[in-house]
Amino acid sequence: MSRRSCNACSGQAKRAPEVPTGQIAPRLVLGIDFGTSNSAAAAVDASGQLRVMPLEADRAAMPTALFFCHETQQTFYGSQAMQAYLGGTEGRLMRAIKSLLGSALMDEQTVVNGQAISFFDIVVLFFKALKARSEAALGHEISHATLGRPVHFVDDDAKRDALAQATLGRAAQAAGFAHIAFELEPIAAAFDYEQRVRQETTALVVDMGGGTSDFTVIRLGPKRRQQADRRSDILATTGVHLGGTDFDRLLNLDHVMPLLGYGHIGKEGRAVPNSLFFELSTWHLIHHAYTRKSLHFARELWTSYADLSLHARLMDVLENRDGHRLLAAVEAAKIACSESQGSAAIDLHFLKAAQASGINGHAEPTITAPGMAATLGQALAQVVKCARQCVQDAGLATVDVVYLTGGSSVLQPLREAMQAAYPQAELVQGDRFGGVAAGLAWAGFHAQRN
Repeated sequence: MSRRSCNACSGQAKRAPEVPTGQIAPRLVLGIDFGTSNSAAAAVDASGQLRVMPLEADRAAMPTALFFCHETQQTFYGSQAMQAYLGGTEGRLMRAIKSLLGSALMDEQTVVNGQAISFFDIVVLFFKALKARSEAALGHEISHATLGRPVHFVDDDAKRDALAQATLGRAAQAAGFAHIAFELEPIAAAFDYEQRVRQETTALVVDMGGGTSDFTVIRLGPKRRQQADRRSDILATTGVHLGGTDFDRLLNLDHVMPLLGYGHIGKEGRAVPNSLFFELSTWHLIHHAYTRKSLHFARELWTSYADLSLHARLMDVLENRDGHRLLAAVEAAKIACSESQGSAAIDLHFLKAAQASGINGHAEPTITAPGMAATLGQALAQVVKCARQCVQDAGLATVDVVYLTGGSSVLQPLREAMQAAYPQAELVQGDRFGGVAAGLAWAGFHAQRN
């Protein structure tokens, strides 16, 4: 597949707004939900009105993505980054960079547009763009931020978890925020939901993001939201490092990677080595599959294949750097399937060697509702187990409300599993992408006021 010139998309892409100069408003706190898949920001002004930041022209949230255009040396953010990549522009896409927090990879360098840059500095670039767009919307600079964080950046490793939060704080400071506070994302989501609560309620907040699933059991109510200290209302918090990107990986491995040879048994009766398939199915590891060493390894794999057409597809994906396109196609089909509760084909028209023909001439792969439930069943069982543990830790048998937020919260298998776990509770769907940012804004507002 040929890559399109940057000039072909430069008319559509817009540079991040320049930071306006003027008086800093120190009491206004920007709530920032830096997500694995999507990011959002909001603030509560002096009059107590919530202001959601229009990070993109047609939506508040923006994909947590950067695209480095090779030809013009421009950097695109959010939807423009995804559009440039999916449109065939020559360059480098970076997505799910939050997943690197707490790992040694954050300090490693990668090459974009011929220059070495650390993954930490890539995170800083994204924060600068988010800050500039928020300041452009508000009309003044922002120095204070409340950052959301999952219950666990890293499961069962307190040292790496602390490192992840410290790294996130350093990135925000490097982007220009002078005063930074943190709040757990599920608690922030609860604060947002509380603005609409009209009576005393005990809620299980389920925050299903791109990289983590976080839970809190909290007492909410019209009178409680005026209190400065809410620690006694937070009954329990739990979290597990499973989210939407993990679901994408599992669906990709089940439905697409077999087209490239995953699980294929070669002439000698052994399966094709699977390391490349796992890299191509994991958003933040895809670039590893494009290194010179990986490409050499992939080319030599042809001896492991009984069906060389599968190997040809693998090389087509690697040489054209289509890994992100594959995952984006899987993600789109996952969403479409969940919304329709029917089936959704995975669009692989861009694969030159595949021509969407599938294996042995079958039709392009399709995600069905029962198939998705089966593929995600084990992962969703872990999510529900963690949610149950949260309610148990709170000393309760059930809750009044199960409040769902986060990008993956609309998946029907999850909704059905949570309703089955707590059949007496009301299931409430919150703002998928903006709820946490709004809650962080409220947390920052009350902290400043008190």
